[in-house]
Amino acid sequence: MAQLEVRAIPPFLLSGEAAAVRRDAERLLDGSELARARAMAPAAGAVFLAGRVAQRVFAAELMSLPAVELAPAYSCPRCGAGPGLGHGRPGYSYRGARVPLALSLSRADGWTLLAAVVDTAPETRLGADIENPSRTGFGGFDEVALTPAERRTLRDTKAELLPAARARLWARKEAWLKMTGDGLRTAPSAVDVRECPGLRDLGPAETGLPSHFAAAVALSMPVQGSGSGGSGSS
Repeated sequence: MAQLEVRAIPPFLLSGEAAAVRRDAERLLDGSELARARAMAPAAGAVFLAGRVAQRVFAAELMSLPAVELAPAYSCPRCGAGPGLGHGRPGYSYRGARVPLALSLSRADGWTLLAAVVDTAPETRLGADIENPSRTGFGGFDEVALTPAERRTLRDTKAELLPAARARLWARKEAWLKMTGDGLRTAPSAVDVRECPGLRDLGPAETGLPSHFAAAVALSMPVQGSGSGGSGSS
């Protein structure tokens, strides 16, 4: 797998940093991003701004570029791409040129995980996800989220270990579906993620997240030397 860069951002609201985040947002973010936050409930808008600021700073540092001069360049499999698009696969441009960086962002319980691969071709696809095992314990989770084969692998798992096992599979599914661009338009119970090319778990030592969190990343890159412009997984 290509060199992966990850960064965990702790819950900013618990640290009393909401005002600082808003100041950074006004300085760094585009009008469309600020307008989207204003359309949300205050708490949700603050979390959205914190994620966008952190993602922009992360991208700027990796590329040694000024964060204030980056422009969001999102792309969506359904909606396409354009300066006004604020959802889908994250990306940036700098002075009109695409920044060669694949990005993904995930949130859980106030924590944010940022993932990136630098110097990528436009066809590179990246997805990352984090999950708190405590959110997988509701009735019917297995039927909604897991394939029959995945459910069978959990039959002999001890009850106290089931939440972590379920969270691991769910993080892998979210990461994979972000990478493909399908998102939850594809039923999670139809996607078996026990063994997928380019998909792997991330441990707390690699992410900096609390040790009980599950995390995963999926990466697909162009096949080198194919000459066809297609993409494959690595």
